[in-house]
Amino acid sequence: MAGILAWFWNERFWLPHNVTWADLQSTEEASFPQAEDLYLAFPLAFCIFMIRLLFERFIAKPCALGLKVQANGPQKAQPNAILEKVFTAITKHPDEKRLEGLSKQLDWDVRSIQRWFRQRRNQEKPSTLTKFCESMWRFTFYLYIFTYGVRFLKKTPWLWNTRQCWNGYPYQPLMPDLHYYYIVELSFYWSLMFSQFIDIKRKDFGIMFTHHMVAVTLITFSYVTNLTRVGTLTLCLHDASDIVLEAAKMANYCKCQKLSDLLFFTFAVVFIVSRLGIYPLWILNTTLFELYEALGNFPALWVFNVLLVVLQILHCIWSYLIIKAACKAISKGKVAKDERSDVESSSDEEETVPRSKTLHSTITTNGTGGANGTNGYLTGSTCSEEH
Repeated sequence: MAGILAWFWNERFWLPHNVTWADLQSTEEASFPQAEDLYLAFPLAFCIFMIRLLFERFIAKPCALGLKVQANGPQKAQPNAILEKVFTAITKHPDEKRLEGLSKQLDWDVRSIQRWFRQRRNQEKPSTLTKFCESMWRFTFYLYIFTYGVRFLKKTPWLWNTRQCWNGYPYQPLMPDLHYYYIVELSFYWSLMFSQFIDIKRKDFGIMFTHHMVAVTLITFSYVTNLTRVGTLTLCLHDASDIVLEAAKMANYCKCQKLSDLLFFTFAVVFIVSRLGIYPLWILNTTLFELYEALGNFPALWVFNVLLVVLQILHCIWSYLIIKAACKAISKGKVAKDERSDVESSSDEEETVPRSKTLHSTITTNGTGGANGTNGYLTGSTCSEEH
């Protein structure tokens, strides 16, 4: 085991030439990031998840009811033991042959059986109230952590000059505010990793899961190697658009269509400018070029940049979906559904009632969304239900 750990933490991989882990041990004079600090993220992630449950129940839900957000879910299918058994044990989408067999067995016409299965599938979708509570929690967290990040970064020299990210590297003392910022962000992304399996399922589940994995890896990697200065810039940049996204969804759930549309287009502008403009010109420029000029070449540098480029690829995918939705909105005179994260994967094409023309979806990432992708963005129909 000791041999494996020694191989994994090889200094020639992780650190610049002539730098050792011993050089980065905390002393009374200066504190540096330590890998064991990251263990704090796991209990804190659990605490964040519990805070979320309390927030959604005792703050978000009363707010939603006060705003008259619809609390009821889709219309329930009438009880039927035979159809329920087929639905739960065999298939939720019976083929034509099975429909004909059930029609003869129950003496129902095929259309009625199709309607029953459609209603039963819709019955499993979350209510608007549930979606509003989830969005309000994310909005509140992103607003808090973005505000904290801005207040912290405006006092730092590397916000205004990215070359300061590498001044004195890797012997850059760890400030308490930076340590708190990193651990809270990492804990939040760990909580998203776990809660994604019980949250509202969306069509971009795979992309978002990849995003969260990249975010957690980047935050961990940059902390261990003390690349925290550029890490704080990345985190704060990603959180900005997610605030507007969640606000747009909440407005949609409240049926404030004009406000929802305005927030959606604001989100689209902020996302594209920050992820396709500022991110490559500000973040990637300093990690690909300024970092190399300041420190030379070492293996971990390339791993770090590969992860940042993967994040940029996800930004491009989401930007395409956002632009596609915006073009559809302009051509149809209404906002298109958020292709990224606002459509539940369980959503059915055969709705018993027409979809509303509101912005009920995620109009993101997670996100990191600072990797958030953050946190999490659009789909190709009218913005109606889903993130």
